[in-house]
Amino acid sequence: MVLLQNGKQYKEYSYDLEDTLEKEVIANSQLLFGNKTIFIEAKRKIDTKAIGASIPDGFLFDLSDKDNPEFYLVEAELAKHDFYRHIFPQITKFFAFFKNRKSQSELIEKIYSTVDSDAELKKEFKKYLGEKEIFKFIKDTIETSQNILIVIDGKKDELPEIIDTYTDTWGKMVKVMVLKKFTAGSEIIYTVEPEFSDIEYSTIDLGDKGEGLDITVEFHLEGVKDIVKNIYNTLVQSLHQFDKSLILNPKKYYISIIKNKNISFITLRKTKLRIVVMMPYEEVKGKVKHYHVGQLSQSVQKFWNGPSCEILIESPDYLDEVIDVIKEIAEKNSNE
Repeated sequence: MVLLQNGKQYKEYSYDLEDTLEKEVIANSQLLFGNKTIFIEAKRKIDTKAIGASIPDGFLFDLSDKDNPEFYLVEAELAKHDFYRHIFPQITKFFAFFKNRKSQSELIEKIYSTVDSDAELKKEFKKYLGEKEIFKFIKDTIETSQNILIVIDGKKDELPEIIDTYTDTWGKMVKVMVLKKFTAGSEIIYTVEPEFSDIEYSTIDLGDKGEGLDITVEFHLEGVKDIVKNIYNTLVQSLHQFDKSLILNPKKYYISIIKNKNISFITLRKTKLRIVVMMPYEEVKGKVKHYHVGQLSQSVQKFWNGPSCEILIESPDYLDEVIDVIKEIAEKNSNE
């Protein structure tokens, strides 16, 4: 593949060594993941016993929404590597880590120690946290946000198959970013798919929307905290009281709410509920005052089939704001 720009041909670079890709991810972390992220190079900072003798390439804290930070174990992989001998066992060890509270506690201590002894890292965290305790932030984020980000240099056919098969682990926890490098002499262009801001939807893009599979609501509720279950149940009960004809349609990656057509899409995480509503961001921002309302890229809105945005819900305190938005969309669809 060749990119053409400003009269130059940029030819695709082929990575021979995983170490080369890993170093480029580390060196360009803010370019790849955004300037509101903090990347900690794992192998130089943390001993290999931290995650069951298997250490990722990095730890990533995403603070683009300071009230809803995300934590990622980051692993760089080459598409030419054997999936079942190399990639699969590595990622499986990370699942085991997230299920082991002792391992989590040890890693939290090690990451905090690393940050506390590194003036630049400490400064980065303080820039976002102010007077908040760094240790508590790291602990809370790792315990409530459990993601694995695979940065790979090309499509891997096995990934969508595995994500579809192991929906409770790969499907819920693994995000995939395809990174390609193009060069013209000393000039470099990187392309990423998807953009990091859309990484929540990366596994959806890898496959279809789950048509024809026997997925239940209980599957989506598995492993989430009681407060999130209560938010979901309150939301659904309120909407059914409003309109009993509303349909809940569980799929692999989400639960859609239908009124003649899809009007919203719910995804449940351990400590939060994320809902995509089929209404433009500017309109929702004016109606929902107490929850984070996020913009979606044009490609993600196209996937959802129209103008849309996302709302992150961690408490039930102002749920009526969200319910009213969904009611408004449902009423509009009824009149069409």
